[in-house]
Amino acid sequence: MGNNNKIQGFKPLHIEATSLPDAWFQTVYKCIEIGRDFTIDQGSFEGEKRLEFDYVTVHIKHPGALPLLPQIPGQYGLPNPVADDYLNDYLPYIMTGEMKPGESYTYGQRICRYPLPLEYNNFCSAENQKILKQDKEVWENNTIVINDNGKKYLNQIELLIWTYKNKGHRNNQMVLQVAHPTDMILADPPCLRSIDTRIQDGKLNFIIYFRSWDLWAGFPANLAGIQQMKEYIASEIGVEDGEMIVSSKGLHLYNYAWELAECLRGKTIEEFRNGT
Repeated sequence: MGNNNKIQGFKPLHIEATSLPDAWFQTVYKCIEIGRDFTIDQGSFEGEKRLEFDYVTVHIKHPGALPLLPQIPGQYGLPNPVADDYLNDYLPYIMTGEMKPGESYTYGQRICRYPLPLEYNNFCSAENQKILKQDKEVWENNTIVINDNGKKYLNQIELLIWTYKNKGHRNNQMVLQVAHPTDMILADPPCLRSIDTRIQDGKLNFIIYFRSWDLWAGFPANLAGIQQMKEYIASEIGVEDGEMIVSSKGLHLYNYAWELAECLRGKTIEEFRNGT
């Protein structure tokens, strides 16, 4: 399992997949085959082992094909990596700005309700006129720039939709940003860093980057939720749903999932535990 001692140098991997479940199955198999085995120095599950790709990109041609979540065939006797009803709870996490007590961020808060710096609150200032979007309609649209108790918040999804509808499709600026520099001082910074977008041939495509990514459960759950978000945005713009390219320099399988992954590849639990 893995070949940590045989790999020399940095080895990027590319996978072509038809659907989200196909992407998951292929990537799990590949991680068991070639992922590097190491112990986590800092971060989630510190001290635990995981198998990790150096860098991986996955091109998913039909991410909207149903089912969105992988279904493990019954003969394996394994639970699906994500419960079928999970998306009902997950979608608000990435498409609303709500946060629970104790949370320092959510993806939805970063994307849909990001606090604007105080210096940007005054759109009409001479300095801001030089650097901010000149479309007054944007700043007067309270679904894009949210005014709440004297503070302003940016909804990136609504700005993205407005821009593509009003400024045309050939635009390299429409990136849904999750990351910012102060994440480096957080104990648990966001794994999702950005969702770049491209409308090509009348279809909305997403280019997604995760700095670190749990392959067994996080990969299928995240991508299914992001796909639903993509379908919503495409319908609001008035274009078709398109493809996905996802990438990460930290896509990994924690050691709790190694046995499950090997069973998917045809080994019995006894063979895995005996190292045969």
